[in-house]
Amino acid sequence: MRWRDRFLFCAEALYKAQAETGEIKGHYLNATAGTCEEMMKRAIFARELGVPIVMHDYLTGGFTANTSLAHYCRDNGLLLHIHRAMHAVIDRQKNHGIHFRVLAKALRMSGGDHIHSGTVVGKLEGEREITLGFVDLLRDDFIEKDRSRGIYFTQDWVSLPGVIPVASGGIHVWHMPALTEIFGMIPYYSSVEEL
Repeated sequence: MRWRDRFLFCAEALYKAQAETGEIKGHYLNATAGTCEEMMKRAIFARELGVPIVMHDYLTGGFTANTSLAHYCRDNGLLLHIHRAMHAVIDRQKNHGIHFRVLAKALRMSGGDHIHSGTVVGKLEGEREITLGFVDLLRDDFIEKDRSRGIYFTQDWVSLPGVIPVASGGIHVWHMPALTEIFGMIPYYSSVEEL
């Protein structure tokens, strides 16, 4: 199915479900494309459909493309959900990779509203303290140096907006008590696609 047809199909299903239930529904329409121009066409079409959220794979799409999309979304009232396809190829290589902490900082500078960030439980398990460290780097305005959490220097983000970390990847409702205990309720939430 071509992207335009998929967007139309998803928007139709979204509005039908809202009409039937009286509840607000959402779907992340994937704007990731081979060129920045094509990506922007997809975001513009999503906005024309009235869909409130688009998604972008920021590692495969590229940082500058992501920044362009983030500016467009911010200027046009769209939420930008960030997916991190390909991250494991980059951040799980201990000898020559780039830790997700660095990728998270790059994303925060590039722009986005929320990102799949790992969970400590479920499929995207990671070291608890390190995961908490980069979750704080995403969402807090000021982070103190704490090597035990992978924070190697104090970081003051000043006025740069935060990014909401989204628990996702192989989790289900039985993981919610552990997620709540580890991260708290707000602003760390679970991706509805998982529940």
